[in-house]
Amino acid sequence: MPASPRRVSPRVLAAAGAAALAAVSAPVAAPSALAQEAPERVLLSPTADPSRSQTVTWRGPEGGSVLEIAPADDPGRVVRVEGERTGDAGGAYHRATATGLEPGTGYRYRVGDGGGSVTDWLAFSTPAEGAEPFDFLYFGDIQNDITEGAAPVVRAALEAEPDAELAVHAGDLINSANSDSEWGEWYGAFGPGATGGMNHVAAPGNHEYAGLRLSGHWALQFPGAGNGPEGNDLPETVSYTDYQGVRFITLNSNYRAAAPLSPRAWLEAQEGWLRKALETNPGRWSVVAFHHPVFSNSPSRDNGPVREAWLDTFEEFDVDLVLQGHDHSYARGNLTANRTGDPAVQTGPVYAVSVTGPKMYDADDSNWTGNGAEVRAQRADTQTYQAVSVDGGTLDYVARTADGEVVDAFTITKDESGKRVTDAS
Repeated sequence: MPASPRRVSPRVLAAAGAAALAAVSAPVAAPSALAQEAPERVLLSPTADPSRSQTVTWRGPEGGSVLEIAPADDPGRVVRVEGERTGDAGGAYHRATATGLEPGTGYRYRVGDGGGSVTDWLAFSTPAEGAEPFDFLYFGDIQNDITEGAAPVVRAALEAEPDAELAVHAGDLINSANSDSEWGEWYGAFGPGATGGMNHVAAPGNHEYAGLRLSGHWALQFPGAGNGPEGNDLPETVSYTDYQGVRFITLNSNYRAAAPLSPRAWLEAQEGWLRKALETNPGRWSVVAFHHPVFSNSPSRDNGPVREAWLDTFEEFDVDLVLQGHDHSYARGNLTANRTGDPAVQTGPVYAVSVTGPKMYDADDSNWTGNGAEVRAQRADTQTYQAVSVDGGTLDYVARTADGEVVDAFTITKDESGKRVTDAS
């Protein structure tokens, strides 16, 4: 049976049809004059069922919170969605959720105060209701020197993978939790077409904490899907969303900051919730993202409580990808128990650590080998992005530098023979 055709990325459609969209008059009154303060920092976040609903967050004037949305092929059919003002962090943040959307459908939208202050029209597509081929990106720590050091890698990823529909962030998106200028650089690295045109799934890192407090920007920008567990910071940072046959799960590994007096109980609460999320996964694939690695690349680091709380569950449910950051180097590996007779093939979960920004640490495999695991690829002093393609029973993963060098690549195959993870030759 031929593979299902891939949808064209809404970012590509938006770029190709910007002039045409601008020429379409929607039945919403245009502003009579340029707004003095236009909304900014628009971000598209998936709900638990992003094929039928999507959440948009933005920062703008103190006034109303309004999302105007229409099908891309019928731009005159605008629906007005009333949102809410959610808080302040360098300005007023707003959020609105569009419901009743059609799966696999392109939409155009804009947000504002319901009057004269609105964004330009942006574009996105809802995922299909079931499993269909798609691509997504995975970024490790962006964190430092964002505009000059990290943004070139981000832009290389967006250029190399124009059809990517979703981005996974494994924490430390910025360096200082409440630095409004750094958050502005993060948005600038992606640009409004990518922050507002593709879904972003983000887990917090330790740099999203100031002391024992989660960044005041976090929940205003990354509301999550609203299906996480109870506990310190967990409703705001832990959730899952289903996207075309893949369940994406974010966890919060910041046990030192979020729950310093009861880290074990806090991690175990997430494990119980994780178990249920994996048990009820309706799709073929599972991807889990969090910040502190189960197996550290940095010789002086060890996240034993995270490993003790979650590793057995990852292995029991054979999670496909465990995506992490924190160690400012690249590595990918597996438990040695999951070796096969072919040295290029493993079974079981894949554990990856990556860094997108320019801050670098030394790397070795001692924490991996000391805890029953092995490294299949490891690289220090290397900024990467990761591109992942899912198509039926095949998942292809490649880690690249900004100039296109392949640092690591492998394929996961699921068929009647079982599951195999095969290193690229």
